[in-house]
Amino acid sequence: MKVYFLSERPSALTLNGVYLGMIDGFERSVELDPNDKVHAEIAPAGCVPLRFVIDQDFLFAPPPRVNLYYTESAVAIYAFGFLREDQTLSVKREQQLGGAHFTVYRQGEMYLRYENGETHLIPLDDRFEECEIKEINDGYLITGAGAFLLLKRNGTVFVRSEGEVIEAGRTLKAEIPFHDAMGHTAVSEWQGGELLSSTIRSRRAPNEATYALALFESVNIGLDPTPYLHEKIRDKADSLKEFLGDYRSVVLTDNPERIGLVYERKERVFDVRYFYVTVEDEKISNITPEE
Repeated sequence: MKVYFLSERPSALTLNGVYLGMIDGFERSVELDPNDKVHAEIAPAGCVPLRFVIDQDFLFAPPPRVNLYYTESAVAIYAFGFLREDQTLSVKREQQLGGAHFTVYRQGEMYLRYENGETHLIPLDDRFEECEIKEINDGYLITGAGAFLLLKRNGTVFVRSEGEVIEAGRTLKAEIPFHDAMGHTAVSEWQGGELLSSTIRSRRAPNEATYALALFESVNIGLDPTPYLHEKIRDKADSLKEFLGDYRSVVLTDNPERIGLVYERKERVFDVRYFYVTVEDEKISNITPEE
């Protein structure tokens, strides 16, 4: 069985004690037999190594911090969410604001300790290692590097997102990326914890290599796919989501007319199913599932 290894961070890959090299977002593949019960270690610098045994049980129920992606001829193992090796308490920010006390600290992982008569512990990600805390109308705004969090005064998180804050006052306004091929972003506004509006922007136009990608990503994030559909099938736009099902993401192949959609089979286990598209006049005129 061909197995691909990928990692959220650059990591050393070791199988049965043999160092095979570095892995990251670009895969490294090997042939393995799960009946051999292969011992794997994925070790990023400065983090606790992730260790597991690749056997039949693993292939159906991977451990936390490991996702499996099944393709037509292989399985990809993706490691993520590594814990820092240094578990020493390190305070990153401490601040008194609006009668409340805030402490942002790392102890293996990042946390916000919010004290307002009661104590609330809120997990953060690395983007908040250097952050700012501001009192606004709805509560408190915590902004990090490309991410923000809106905290109610009672300690409830009611907005947590990546993106950049554009305006923070009575109304919170932020631009949130979709990370899709067309560079779509949503400019969203909240007030009183309620989403008031969301406007979609596109930064790029599709080209021959991304017509199918643009179409499938638009359907996935709930945008109108009509601009990418040929007039032959434009009347099918509203039924595309039902036809394609509940997929999580889109992956390219070596063939621009063949594209993979990622479906969740169960927790941390995903299947990649393939579709062929026909392109006419720079539009998609047909979509066919691969048998």
